[in-house]
Amino acid sequence: MRSLEVLDPGPYALVEDLGRPGYAHLGVAPSGALDTASLRLANRLAGNPATAAGIEALLGGLAVRLTASATVAVTGPVVDVRVDGRSFGSHVPVPVRAGQTLTVGTPSTGLRCYLAVSGGIAVEEVLGSRSRDVLSGIGPAPLKGGDVLPLGEPGIPAGADVIVPAPAPAELVVPVTLGPRDDWLDDPARGLSAWWTVTAESNRVGLRLDGTPLRRAIDGELPSEGVVTGAIQVPPSGLPVVFLADHPTTGGYPVAAVVRPAALSALAQARPGTRVRFRMS
Repeated sequence: MRSLEVLDPGPYALVEDLGRPGYAHLGVAPSGALDTASLRLANRLAGNPATAAGIEALLGGLAVRLTASATVAVTGPVVDVRVDGRSFGSHVPVPVRAGQTLTVGTPSTGLRCYLAVSGGIAVEEVLGSRSRDVLSGIGPAPLKGGDVLPLGEPGIPAGADVIVPAPAPAELVVPVTLGPRDDWLDDPARGLSAWWTVTAESNRVGLRLDGTPLRRAIDGELPSEGVVTGAIQVPPSGLPVVFLADHPTTGGYPVAAVVRPAALSALAQARPGTRVRFRMS
């Protein structure tokens, strides 16, 4: 059986694919890779369909050994990628022979690196996905040293041989659509367009921001209602939380705006200290 052995997961590594949308009525978040653009690119370079599962490694540090020859690719932020000590760099298809060790360094910018292996990570699916949902605990457990992950049958790599990665910026201007509960806040468009700072309490559930708190225009509480990935919820503190892929499926605080889907990958790479402001569109 083709497989991959985890020698070192680094700070935190998960198996992720494009998620399991469509189960909000069961209280299950869509989950999946936070930076979907990077996972899709890694899969294309490794010869996989876009839906194949890979490894999402927080701040790199990943080391794996392959039991069979494979094409691998690491995407996300710029990072050093080595095979048995030989440097290849990221965002390129890399040939790895059986028994060789691949290591991913620590990126200088950004947060999450994505490793795709030809054939994809073929762990058991849960509700049609191989993704880990950290809020509910659904899907494969966070990776640890000694884990052996099965691989599927390899395809043929396609697309560009080299992709020039862009460094994660220190500031982000994020397009959003105002609403649906913006009327519960005092001038939310002006408040959200101010600069906010990503805090260290952020995770796959939500990006937590610090800045000048938004003020309520309506007192009282909303009944719980459905929320989507990218929803900007404003709790009583007035400090927004941008829901990411593992968010709860309902919430009782007003949602001031929703991030455009194309901007979510950039937010997935925003380190604590990154400045963010929202642009109404």
